[in-house]
Amino acid sequence: MTTMIRILVLCTGNSARSQLAQGYLQHFAGNRAEVYSAGVAPHGVNPLAVQVMAEDGIDIAHHTSNHADEYTDIPFDYVITVCDNAREQCPIFPSSATKIHHSFPDPGVSTPGVDTPGIDAITSFRQVRDQIKVFAREFIATRLPERDGIAH
Repeated sequence: MTTMIRILVLCTGNSARSQLAQGYLQHFAGNRAEVYSAGVAPHGVNPLAVQVMAEDGIDIAHHTSNHADEYTDIPFDYVITVCDNAREQCPIFPSSATKIHHSFPDPGVSTPGVDTPGIDAITSFRQVRDQIKVFAREFIATRLPERDGIAH
């Protein structure tokens, strides 16, 4: 019997980058993995993250914003940090977890009075979404290869 691969994606707020990564990793892994996301200072799922994923056919509207401490008892196979702050503040997870860091720009950073509301923000989210999609596809292809003849 094959055990389920467990992946945790960490970011500071668990509102955008980690949510996008969780959505794509789960999409590409299918039933070969359970993917979770969390933050070191969670503050809710950003509606723009939900919107840009829906544009690509992936529904993350049901995702919740969770604190990393909620998952310290789960034996993860991979812990992926998607921002430098999360890597620095990453809780101690079981040593068996492979830790991977790939920093993506924060799509939610804006300069009040300078950015055009709605336009620059959504463009930023789409750009980061596309970067995360490439990372997630490659991660699953190299870390969770299809196993012919094995029930998934």
